[in-house]
Amino acid sequence: MTYVTAEILAPTADDAFRTAGPLAARASGVTKVYGMGDASVTALDNVTLGIPSGRFTAIMGPSGSGKSTLMHCLAGLDAVSSGQVYVGDVELTRLDDKRLTRLRRDRIGFVFQSFNLIPTLTALENITLPMDIAGVKPDPAWLDTVIDTVGLRPRLGHRPSELSGGQQQRVACARALAGKPDIIFADEPTGNLDSRSGAEVLAFLRSSVREMGQTVVMVTHDPVAASYADLVVFLADGRIVDQLAAPTADRVLERMKGLDR
Repeated sequence: MTYVTAEILAPTADDAFRTAGPLAARASGVTKVYGMGDASVTALDNVTLGIPSGRFTAIMGPSGSGKSTLMHCLAGLDAVSSGQVYVGDVELTRLDDKRLTRLRRDRIGFVFQSFNLIPTLTALENITLPMDIAGVKPDPAWLDTVIDTVGLRPRLGHRPSELSGGQQQRVACARALAGKPDIIFADEPTGNLDSRSGAEVLAFLRSSVREMGQTVVMVTHDPVAASYADLVVFLADGRIVDQLAAPTADRVLERMKGLDR
């Protein structure tokens, strides 16, 4: 099976993608249909895609293109109608609910547009909450690294209501990283933030890839946000129609204008 990764990108791809290593996640011939009969809607149409490890990948497309559905299927949040989805070497489409829940807990981090923080807990307690629920003690050295990278050490004792929107989203990013996941999925992580706070969160995600070797997949509609990624994958009508390595905001915007037309 040939996956849409740097190895088969158009000549505009840089050498880093041509020699990309193992895949953190992949979809093989994935189709997702909602509804039945005349009321059915095909959200994903035979999508094959590989997500390189240790890279920042953005998924973009017009409204209704299937980008959020693709992320949800890759993350095991939504079942596919046909095809296979893997995280590492584990096929999600073969797992029962219990094993799928365990895999999401242990190997996948999530950052959403709404911060999903517990208002009665401090920033530190929110960061360690998934591990506390799982009965796993955090690695102190790694936790310190994450806290310092996110830049919120002076605010660890504050509750969400005492933090700005950007600070709350950085807490959510730190929570996603604290358990050393194989891959982090971020769904419009800057959608509720002003431009300055959004830039802070994107810079943190970028540094987590560059300095920690993290794999990040982000769904976004914002060309500026996509410019922080190593690779942008474009969807339209449930299919992958283009991709762009080493993106800039202007180049992403031009590609999106073409899709809108």
